[in-house]
Amino acid sequence: MTESRETAPYSGRTAWVWNLKTPLREFLRTETGSAMVLLAATIVALVWANVDPSSYERLWHAALSIRVGGSGLSLDLRTWVNSGLMTFFFFVVGLEARREFDMGELRDRRRLVLPLVAGVGGMIVPIAIYLAANGGGPAAHGWGVAMSTDTAFALGMLSLAAAKLPARMHAFLLTVTVVDDFVALAVIGVFYSEAVTLSALLAALVIFAAILLVRATGVRYGIIYLLLGAAGWVAMLKSGVEPVVVGLAMGLITYASPAARTDLERASDLFREFREQPTAELARTASSGLASAISPNERLQLLFHPWTSYLIVPLFALANAGITISGGLLSRAFTSPITLGILIAYVVGKPLGITASTWLLTRLSRGSVRPPVGWAAVLGGGTIAGIGFTVSLLIATLAFSGPQLEEAKLGILASALVASALTWVLFRLTAMLPTQLRLRALMGTAEGIVDLAVPVDPDRDHIRGPERDALVTLVEYGDFECPYCGQAEPVVRELLAGYGDVRYVWRHLPLQDVHPNAQFAAEASEAAAAQGAFWEMHDTLMDHQGDLRLGDLIRYAEELGLDVARFRRDLREQTGASRVAEDVQSADLSGVSGTPTFFINGRRHHGAYDIETLTAAVRAAKARALISA
Repeated sequence: MTESRETAPYSGRTAWVWNLKTPLREFLRTETGSAMVLLAATIVALVWANVDPSSYERLWHAALSIRVGGSGLSLDLRTWVNSGLMTFFFFVVGLEARREFDMGELRDRRRLVLPLVAGVGGMIVPIAIYLAANGGGPAAHGWGVAMSTDTAFALGMLSLAAAKLPARMHAFLLTVTVVDDFVALAVIGVFYSEAVTLSALLAALVIFAAILLVRATGVRYGIIYLLLGAAGWVAMLKSGVEPVVVGLAMGLITYASPAARTDLERASDLFREFREQPTAELARTASSGLASAISPNERLQLLFHPWTSYLIVPLFALANAGITISGGLLSRAFTSPITLGILIAYVVGKPLGITASTWLLTRLSRGSVRPPVGWAAVLGGGTIAGIGFTVSLLIATLAFSGPQLEEAKLGILASALVASALTWVLFRLTAMLPTQLRLRALMGTAEGIVDLAVPVDPDRDHIRGPERDALVTLVEYGDFECPYCGQAEPVVRELLAGYGDVRYVWRHLPLQDVHPNAQFAAEASEAAAAQGAFWEMHDTLMDHQGDLRLGDLIRYAEELGLDVARFRRDLREQTGASRVAEDVQSADLSGVSGTPTFFINGRRHHGAYDIETLTAAVRAAKARALISA
């Protein structure tokens, strides 16, 4: 039975908010929260290493052995964390990179060029600065320490330093740092691995080929991939190559895709069967069906990302960030080419490399390739990329030991502090610019990806507001029986009342598998449209979502003063069915599988539909439209 608006009062943030947040937004939210945990773990490590350095080192050098039969592994705790647990961190990085490639900004392959160039440029310049300070010296081989950005720390600190940046800024930085991570892991595998044992490396490659074969056959049992991945990790460890690359490779082969409407309809059928007969077997079947409607990529991110962000990466910081700070260390650091090389490489080299390479590519392409954000945001992304914590510490532990490792760690920690402060200053200065100049500096002039497959046609679509000259177009795919559409309706009306340059478009998406009267109601609205009363019928249906049977529809037509005989005939002959089918087809082409789904200036809106969130999204779209104009 459909729940009406009277029985489900609108609370300002409705239940679908939690279901329709994108994986990218969830990823950023998790990274933002985990930055504070990571910072706390770093402080604890520093305090511990200075209060009781012997116990700190004794713990992390303690051996832990795992044996099965007559064979096994024996590593110290720090190595288990750095090479073992961090494999899961890079697995999550690979998952998010694959998701962006399949469903995010990088699904437009032309957009891959800019973050690739910016990521590489943001690594080459810092490396050159480090080598200029250490070239020919005993620390030259540690150049890899100065190149990589910590994705978790950088995104988290960016949100703290500049909370109101456009979402494109975070997405741009994420794609740049993903490229950064790929190159860093390649560098670790090639330059910072021990003497390579070819037989073990060949075994690892054979295991990975087996994983690809199992994936190609459609096997979806996670335990199989876990066992094969663990075997590949052991083989890589035995080969002398840093085994964390296994995590990245496993993440990259895990595809992402939006939930198809057919899968959702099948899940609804399974749940309905369980609702009618709640047995343990049907509960298992329904649970499996619901899970299979979501891509493996999103399921695995939901499972692993909180663990990596809130436990594994902070544990890594606890194991590696502890250095005993003494007067001798500080005096050495002020003159140490290792510390100064890392500090300058990150604080100067990262923003210079990212910004200069982005500008150069934009110039060479004559503007056909340009950053998705303004130049102040690009520079801010460069300064915050100067936080090179996780991977830098990992490479430092591979490249250095003793006093050199202490100097490298101090440079990494100092650069993170200075980079965060520079980013905060930069965005405070940007906030002082005049409004139009500030918007241009932050948002840029690049066009966003258009998700709406069928553009709005004023001669066909049902439109409220200015038909042709609106700066912002809000399209909703809705269902007259959907309670969430009913809860969103007063928000839309309030939004239209507050903005005279916003037009609203309704398109049909009746979910017949869960709303038995939705198709009939959609056809009734089209029958009313044939008499010039679509919006009157639309509002009436929204006000009576629990009463959409034939008698109810006829009564509404009478109350609206329509020609009831014609209305009955149009319903009987289903004259509006083809129009509804066209909207459903356009929804399928746009990847819409549920209601309500909104598009703002052609870009799909993700997240909440309360008045504050939707107003902020409309304002941002309006600002971009004004800048483009």
